[in-house]
Amino acid sequence: MSDLAIKPTFSLAPQNIEEALKFSDYLAKSTIVPKDFANNPGNILVAIQWGMELGLQPMQAMQNIAVINGRPALWGDAVIALVRSSPLCEYIYETDDGETATCRVKRRGEEEQFRTFSQLEAKAAGLAGKQGPWTQYPKRMRQLRARAFALRDVFPDVLRGMPMAEELQDIPTERELNQAHARKTDEPKQLPAYPDSKLDESSEQWRGLIAAGRTSPDHLIKTISSKYIISEAQIERIHALAAIEGEATDASA
Repeated sequence: MSDLAIKPTFSLAPQNIEEALKFSDYLAKSTIVPKDFANNPGNILVAIQWGMELGLQPMQAMQNIAVINGRPALWGDAVIALVRSSPLCEYIYETDDGETATCRVKRRGEEEQFRTFSQLEAKAAGLAGKQGPWTQYPKRMRQLRARAFALRDVFPDVLRGMPMAEELQDIPTERELNQAHARKTDEPKQLPAYPDSKLDESSEQWRGLIAAGRTSPDHLIKTISSKYIISEAQIERIHALAAIEGEATDASA
C-alpha cells in the first residue's frame, strides 16, 4: 500500500462538544466568516450542529446556512445541492416561461411532482416590484420560490425541515408588522354621512330645546360631527332651528 493511500485526510470537523466550542471561538474571530457568524460563536455552534445533521462540513455549513430573523435557513443553491446528492432523488428540472417558474422533481419509487410560482402570485404576496432582488432578478426569485415549495414538500427528510433563506427574507419581521399596524392605526377614521332622515326626526325636539336654552345649534353640530360627516346644507338647517328674534314658539310660550 502506498504512502499516499494511508495518509490521513485533514479535517476541522470537531469530534466532541469541547472541540466544537473551541472551534467556534476561533472562527468567530476570523475575518472570512459570513457576517452572521462574526464574533458570534453561539451562531457558529448552531450552524455546525445543523450542518452535521444535514451532512455538511463545518465550513460548508457556515457558507450555506444563514440566520434570517433569528432562524437558521439554507440558501437556495445549498438546498438543491443536498437534494441532488441524496440517493432518494432521481431528478430535478427547473423551467420558467417568463411568467411562471416550474420545478419538477421525482423521488425514487414515487411519481413525479411539480410546484409552480407565477408573477401573479408574486404580486398577490406583495413581492413583485419589491425593492431588491424581486425588482432586479424576478425570474431568479420565481425559480427559488418554486424550488422551495417542491423540495421542501417532496424531500423534507433530506432537508430536516430547514427553510430556504430566500423565503425567510421575504417574510415581514415582527417590527415591520408592528410598524404597518401603527401606520394603519394612525390613519384617520372615515366617518359615515349624517342621514337627512335623522335630522328630520329630531328637528322639532331640538327646536324646543334651543328655545328653552338647554342647547344651541353649535353644540348640536359639534356633537353630530364627532360621529358623522355633516353637510353644509344640514348645518344651515340646524342653525335655522334657533328662534328668530320676536318669533313666538311653543317652548317660549
